[in-house]
Amino acid sequence: MDAVNAFSAELFSMIDMKPPISRAKMMSVTKSAIKAIKLYKHVVQLVEKFVKKCKPDLKVPGLYVVDSIVRQSRHQFGVDKDVFGPRFMKNFNETFNNLYCCPEEDKVCL
Repeated sequence: MDAVNAFSAELFSMIDMKPPISRAKMMSVTKSAIKAIKLYKHVVQLVEKFVKKCKPDLKVPGLYVVDSIVRQSRHQFGVDKDVFGPRFMKNFNETFNNLYCCPEEDKVCL
């Protein structure tokens, strides 16, 4: 569970940053997600929660986090053993809808 807590801290530290998110930060978030692969359901839930609750200017970087985690997982473990991709797809419609749940004037940021 320590790996999940470390991932959560790494992910939610992005809230204090201004976009664009640096490559180093994105890699750091991705590495901590891969380290917590045994509890991948918690990792996916945290990313979905981040996309839902973050400010509009961080919603697209949240989507980049999903992309980065899935790509790294597929590269490292192969398409057959990737657990993140199928798990993100379970609630992807809801996650994508959360991207647009913001005031009209903030939709320009997306």
